[in-house]
Amino acid sequence: MAENTKTAKLTIDGKEYELPIHSPSAGPDVIDIRKLYAQAGVFTYDPGFTSTASCDSTITFIDGDKGELLHRGYPIDQLASKSHFLEVAFTLLYGYLPSADELEKFESLVTNHTMIHEQMHYFFRGFRRDAHPMATMVGVVGAMSAFYHDSTDINDQHQREVASIRLIAKMPTIAAMAYKYSIGQPFVYPRNDLDYASNFLHMCFAVPAEEYQVNPILARAMDRIFTLHADHEQNASTSTVRLASSSGANPFACIAAGIACLWGPAHGGANQACLEMLREIGTVDRIPEYIARAKDKSDPFRLMGFGHRVYKNFDPRAKVMKESADEVLALLGIENNPTLQVAKELERIALEDPYFAEKKLYPNVDFYSGIILDAMGFPTSMFTPIFALARTVGWISQWKEQLADPQLKIGRPRQLYLGDTARDYVNIEDR
Repeated sequence: MAENTKTAKLTIDGKEYELPIHSPSAGPDVIDIRKLYAQAGVFTYDPGFTSTASCDSTITFIDGDKGELLHRGYPIDQLASKSHFLEVAFTLLYGYLPSADELEKFESLVTNHTMIHEQMHYFFRGFRRDAHPMATMVGVVGAMSAFYHDSTDINDQHQREVASIRLIAKMPTIAAMAYKYSIGQPFVYPRNDLDYASNFLHMCFAVPAEEYQVNPILARAMDRIFTLHADHEQNASTSTVRLASSSGANPFACIAAGIACLWGPAHGGANQACLEMLREIGTVDRIPEYIARAKDKSDPFRLMGFGHRVYKNFDPRAKVMKESADEVLALLGIENNPTLQVAKELERIALEDPYFAEKKLYPNVDFYSGIILDAMGFPTSMFTPIFALARTVGWISQWKEQLADPQLKIGRPRQLYLGDTARDYVNIEDR
């Protein structure tokens, strides 16, 4: 907890209360209201917790006004352009950039735990063939506690570490299996000779009948998608993981809760919504119509993939993701793909139109990631599972940090009750 040298004074019914103010290493000061109810008998009211710090953390910092995203102090654009996902994962988990030896050991540890328990294959077959991959992932990840009993004791530091590595290592395998099951193809086992992103692509697109070579440009783009989605401070799914963890739930249940929250279209489904919008537009000649609708305040239509709730200027992840999108599209070509043609033209207009600049509606990370995943051949139903795969390391880092916090308490938000007060029960014959 940050040291407090300032205080805020609150007056209620003529009585004054003094509240500590904590100054963080970055970001706005925070008023500590933990003793407010005990002292003054009042709660605070903050729907959506948009002005409430639910914890203190040293992992990720966002400055929405500046368009800044830091992981352990390192800018996301530097990590995405100079590093790779497993190095970023190590940094999020342990707080510093690893040495060459540490990184090699960590990568080897993750690689050697990518296979899942063989009996879990039968668990997949319990789902309907047309089950959404996210539904499958929620169930399978939650069920990991039934297969890995030796890493569910959250009070054992070694078991917490084992669970962390298992989740990071096995999530690509589970996501790929969910995809393969949904399209009726046989599962493809992980390969230890491939890097993290290449291994995932191989498990998704290889078939037993022929050899599949992972293109390094696609693998690099996939790795960047993982890196740029690894953590994003106290968002809805991360807060869900922390809330579930505060009850003492096992790590697999906590991460399954995070996946369930991420499934919501207001959270993890933005890139899918963006691609569906591009398909709705259909052809380049219809773009002016939709631009006009976006500018019309009376029209409910909104351009998906532009602007961001947190970033009031620009999304710092978008620049790097755009580079990957350009590389992937150059490799695969867009001449015969009207959706991608619409995306490129819409991007050009949005970057040049004064209306978009004034409103700061720049293309965000979801706009470019949806384009990349579509170009690679992923159906929109796999966009959110891939997001969950990438965000697992952030969830795990936040989970480990919370469990090490001596101030940990079970989460228990309060409410502004507006219902009926006490009233007597009326017998059914008298109603």
